[in-house]
Amino acid sequence: MKPLFVGAIVFVCTFLGAQFGMWLSAALPKHHLDDQSKDSIRVGIGLIATMTALVLGLITASAKSSYDTVETEVRTTATEILTLDRLLARYGPETGAIRVTLKRSIEQRVDAIWPQASSPRAQVDPSASLSAPEALLEQIRALTPYNASQQAIQSRALELCETLLKVRWMVVAQANQSIPLPFLVILLFWLTITFTSIGLFAPKNTTVVAVQFVCALSISSALFLVLELNEPFDGLLKVSAEPMLYALAHINL
Repeated sequence: MKPLFVGAIVFVCTFLGAQFGMWLSAALPKHHLDDQSKDSIRVGIGLIATMTALVLGLITASAKSSYDTVETEVRTTATEILTLDRLLARYGPETGAIRVTLKRSIEQRVDAIWPQASSPRAQVDPSASLSAPEALLEQIRALTPYNASQQAIQSRALELCETLLKVRWMVVAQANQSIPLPFLVILLFWLTITFTSIGLFAPKNTTVVAVQFVCALSISSALFLVLELNEPFDGLLKVSAEPMLYALAHINL
């Protein structure tokens, strides 16, 4: 689900929940809201509010950790690409075609993940980017080293290719994480109940309504940010393409 859409739903439900609580305060008989009733309700709502705060804290920490992992893996990939290119250049002129394949695979990757960051010449079939790393690996395996130095470079290049393949799938797995819908529904239910109880005991004036509006906006924006962090290659908090663009610019054929 889109983060903005979910954030809007959370805002509407929480704010309207607070207004419903204020309406309920006037509609209920007075003995339903005496001191003992208020104390009992506050204990129950306090428990729900505590659980909600803990869950929000946990999913925020998890989303930030996942986002940071993807960002680190992108930087690591860019570094290993440059290292691989330098190794191939040192191997000799027979790796020229392999370096061309490497550069094209990076262009395809950047175009698939960050289409607005790539140049017009890098517009390619996205399906081709899936087979490019495997093709690169096979080309390096097909090399015939003529001395110990070339053999060592080939072995190191193969190790880097294997690492790049693993990192690619790790990034894909991290980028496709999402919060399950039932979890969001339950969390929204808890938040709505909490805001309803806030309205239930709140005085009826414009200042209170304004504060409830700000509180609902704050909670919904927090969930919006969590969902944005779960989509590191889309939305407002997109992982930067600069490391990959830097690597691409420094592959000099």
